[in-house]
Amino acid sequence: MITRREFLKQSAIGAATVWAAGCATGSSRSAGKIPIGLQLYSLRKEAAKDLEGVIAAVGKMGYKGIEFAGYHNRDTKTLRKLLDDNGLKCCGTHTALPTLLGDKLQETIEFNQTLGNKFLIVPGLPKDRTASRQAWLDTAKLFNELADKVAPQGMRVGYHNHTIEFKALDGELPWDTFFGNTKKEVIMQFDTGNAMHGGGNAVTFLKKYPGRATTVHCKPFSNAKPDALIGEDELPWKEIFQLCETSGGTEWYIVEYERPNQPALECVEKCLQAMKQMGK
Repeated sequence: MITRREFLKQSAIGAATVWAAGCATGSSRSAGKIPIGLQLYSLRKEAAKDLEGVIAAVGKMGYKGIEFAGYHNRDTKTLRKLLDDNGLKCCGTHTALPTLLGDKLQETIEFNQTLGNKFLIVPGLPKDRTASRQAWLDTAKLFNELADKVAPQGMRVGYHNHTIEFKALDGELPWDTFFGNTKKEVIMQFDTGNAMHGGGNAVTFLKKYPGRATTVHCKPFSNAKPDALIGEDELPWKEIFQLCETSGGTEWYIVEYERPNQPALECVEKCLQAMKQMGK
């Protein structure tokens, strides 16, 4: 016979063993575990008129987070309250590179701490940082330095692609020049639609840089139907999601839809529902 204390101890050890085994095989990350956020740029016109109403609508749709691209003249405390009131988290901010440099860095850190955000994603770079392979190497070095500076605050920096990163420059794709020379802590925010417009396949680069795609922009792409929503397009979503949920290290899916002539609120809700129908 064993004592009650010994029984509880053995039970705890057994549960921990099962949990660890699940993590090792990847089975602990079941469908839907990665939350879905919205890049607010998708609703930029609507947010400019009624930010409070837009954030409330996003919460009601069932999104779990918002990634900001501009703050519509609100301070960080106001933005945080809007998120909290609507059951949303901040899953990132698109942060201009100059706000991460010099004296501006501490101000940016404090702003994002109040917002509850730990992902500082640079959405684009000036031409002098992308003009040559050497320029990309210098930029990679800068991001490594920034990663070290924000790490003590529990934050990470990252880079978001458009199209130029997938067109060869000085014998190499800029995407490879940059992410081949940055630390694993630098987030590879892969935008599926932008990449395809530039000739970059999500599956290829998710495989090539495992563990780097901490946040992924889920943006549709279709040659046949330019205004296609997620699920109506030509992207291999099943394979993309599988990579994100196994080797990608993905913590957030972030929907972005940019077609200006379509009803934005309706489109982002349909994109979310399509992802849910896929089991996300």
